[in-house]
Amino acid sequence: MISTVVWGTGNVGRAAIRAVEAHPALELTAVLVHSAGKVGRDAGELASLDRRLGVLATDDIDAVLAAGPRAVVYAASGDIRPDDALADVVKAVGAGAVVVTPALYALYEQRGAPAEFRDPVLAAVASGGGSLFVSGVDPGWGNDVLPLLVSGLGSTVDAVRCQEIFDYSTYDQEDSVRQLIGMGHPMEYEPLMLAEGVPTMVWGGQIRLMARALGAELDEIRETLERRALDVTVATRTMGEFAAGTQGAVRFEVQGVVGGEPRIVIEHITRIHPSCAPDWPAPPDGGDGAHRVIVEGRPRIEVTVEATDEGENRAAGGNATAAGRLVNAIDWLVDAEPGLYDALDVPLRPAAGRLGRKQP
Repeated sequence: MISTVVWGTGNVGRAAIRAVEAHPALELTAVLVHSAGKVGRDAGELASLDRRLGVLATDDIDAVLAAGPRAVVYAASGDIRPDDALADVVKAVGAGAVVVTPALYALYEQRGAPAEFRDPVLAAVASGGGSLFVSGVDPGWGNDVLPLLVSGLGSTVDAVRCQEIFDYSTYDQEDSVRQLIGMGHPMEYEPLMLAEGVPTMVWGGQIRLMARALGAELDEIRETLERRALDVTVATRTMGEFAAGTQGAVRFEVQGVVGGEPRIVIEHITRIHPSCAPDWPAPPDGGDGAHRVIVEGRPRIEVTVEATDEGENRAAGGNATAAGRLVNAIDWLVDAEPGLYDALDVPLRPAAGRLGRKQP
């Protein structure tokens, strides 16, 4: 069994604990938390399972890494603490662990990553013998392996579009929704995630990754942005009220331009309530989230994926599939040479040994 640590127990970490517990080759040996209120609590409780797992959460990073875990799922956020997240990951890789994480946007496409991100990881790989694989939480597979798989089903490809369509009213991460995305703020507020250049910083690596796989040479990466205000005040279950006249929906694109045309596009359409921007794309059944890949060409191919978890929550379903992609890569990475990997290196494999297994 591969001793595995889950570091962080938020939206992704909860799903990661469940994925590790369900994987026949992995053994959950530790859970790292930041909040003092979570220290000493059982991993099963933190992961919303109906049973205890016998692993108590701790905040003692040094002790956990000194025990020599073979793998670490780094599920702590890197949105507003990228330097700290990089330092944590480098520490774990340097301790000899295989690390999988969605936290380091700059390493989605590791070959073209900035030296300030890539070099410390490579140094840790060389000194400690660990590995790193980064894939997105939006989820990454929706912006790399799925569109690339679908592109291979046709005879010609004119453009590839990846969409995340999401109703944030069910998302339990108020700081990100209000401060980073700007929902509920006046329209003149400039949220960090929508600042010029930030979407490219976050999703540009996935554009470059798809271009590399498709053998396309990018002219440039461009951004577009639209914002809509709420017509009426709306209430959410997890985050309270969002006032009329404040930002209620955002639509942006990160465009990979090839031959002067946007040919590889990652598009996000997010709302705080379905009544806002009703003319924009929506999930096919009026639900709260979906991921869609559209390949324009011959034939035209459209694939929509909807996942639910923690009840009927599609926000949790998206997090669960992102965590699943990372966790299910661990045993492959353990068998591979130490190194820095991306989604084109790490195969998406069947759920071997898990068909019919009891849910964790």
